[in-house]
Amino acid sequence: MTIDEIRALIESQDYDFLRTNPHLQHIAFLTLGGSYAYGTNIETSDVDIRGCALNAPSDIIGMSNFEQVVDKATDTTIYAFNKLIHLLYNCNPNVIEMLGCKPEHYFYMNDVGRAMIDNRKMFLSKRAVHTFGGYAFSQLRRLENAIARDILPQAQKEVHVKNSIEKVIKNFNNEGRTNPVSYVLSCGQAVHDDLDEETFISLSLDHYPVRDLKALVNDVTNVIKDYENDLHGRNKKKDALHLNKHAMHLIRLYLMCIDILEKEEIVTYREQDHDLLMSIRRGAFQHEDGTFDDAFFDLVHALTNRMDYAKQNTALPQSPDMKRIEEFVMSVNKSIVLETSAKI
Repeated sequence: MTIDEIRALIESQDYDFLRTNPHLQHIAFLTLGGSYAYGTNIETSDVDIRGCALNAPSDIIGMSNFEQVVDKATDTTIYAFNKLIHLLYNCNPNVIEMLGCKPEHYFYMNDVGRAMIDNRKMFLSKRAVHTFGGYAFSQLRRLENAIARDILPQAQKEVHVKNSIEKVIKNFNNEGRTNPVSYVLSCGQAVHDDLDEETFISLSLDHYPVRDLKALVNDVTNVIKDYENDLHGRNKKKDALHLNKHAMHLIRLYLMCIDILEKEEIVTYREQDHDLLMSIRRGAFQHEDGTFDDAFFDLVHALTNRMDYAKQNTALPQSPDMKRIEEFVMSVNKSIVLETSAKI
């Protein structure tokens, strides 16, 4: 689908909510998300629309709490300005990319939207390493889990469970925590009747924050869920397509993060990396049995090292310029309130 066709689509009846929803009366910008935004779309790709709408005075000084409008039928998500700002200064990968799209991929933009995009650098910081890197790590874990889950016997699969949990805990400890978890993982004879072998953990915790413990337990639980999903009756060809798509996005996340750290730029449309990304999506690194070639994991390792080096040498601050961001938010919201007051 061409950009002109997408523009016409947005003007169709299916997207009337963009013009009639009371929360969307003052849209700051509309743009593309997903594969079309990255330049990795194929014939069957969905059109994802993303955007930002200004908060109403009732959200700013009243009791309303508008955060976003989601229309599942059209794969559209429009964030409220205040919520989007919060996600942006935390360098959330799914929203920071909205500020780095190709110029022709912005279908509407007012002065506030233009200011956000022109000043996007104020949202950038070393936080990108944890957000993009963490997201990429979760994609890698899903990829490894799915491969192990599909083709390995249970005892060997349990080794992957153990290794994945170890990666999760190491990643958890590397998130700047003042009291990292001390642990020992092992595989042995299962205590559950439906397993041959099982993963065991010994933890050493003293005066440990329960909220951090809850986050760690959730991360470990998600690993177990990934492995225990029942694949009976699933379409293997479709699974292969999904795995290759996960693999492609894993590499894209690393490349975007490296651009942020090295160039201080948000490059959403991956024109320079198009051939590599599309080759991954088409299965160039996947074997017939569903496993991935060592060259793919070598690429992941090389990009991880490059990202770590970029983190140590980037000119970006540890955290974004919160004073500048706050002044921008106050200016936007103040003008909304004053403009409304003048009409009363």
